[in-house]
Amino acid sequence: MAGLVAKKCITPLAVIRRLSSSEYTAQVAYHKKVVDHYENPRNVGSLDKTSRNVGTGLVGAPACGDVMKLQIEVDDQGKIVDARFKTFGCGSAIASSSLVTEWVKGKSIEEALTIKNTDIAKELSLPPVKLHCSMLAEDAIRAALNDYRIKQQDVEIEVVKASN
Repeated sequence: MAGLVAKKCITPLAVIRRLSSSEYTAQVAYHKKVVDHYENPRNVGSLDKTSRNVGTGLVGAPACGDVMKLQIEVDDQGKIVDARFKTFGCGSAIASSSLVTEWVKGKSIEEALTIKNTDIAKELSLPPVKLHCSMLAEDAIRAALNDYRIKQQDVEIEVVKASN
């Protein structure tokens, strides 16, 4: 009986074979775009959060522990001229942040608001289990733009007060 049990336990091991690196990448690892943004992140860093032309968005996902800070700099014509990020999280979160900084540059505030998590997820070929990373990136864009708008309203109020 013990021999039969041992044979049943060992048999599946004989079927297992070592995957080639391309098979492994296809079945287990991140998509090549995620790996590229993770290994070569674009626009990592910070902008001056006290500047009136800089909006800062800080968002997090309590379920997985990812935290993303996205900053945008907007010129006087309303175009996003720079974007920076700092992210504590998995490869998909870092890749989503990096991609978003590339996408928002050169866009107006209204155009940046059209970037959706589904677009980010599609571009990076994120699996369903990593969709929250693209949602975090979309939330970071909205939070940064909201912070920028609040700063602009504060400047307008100061101008009105100064003119009275």
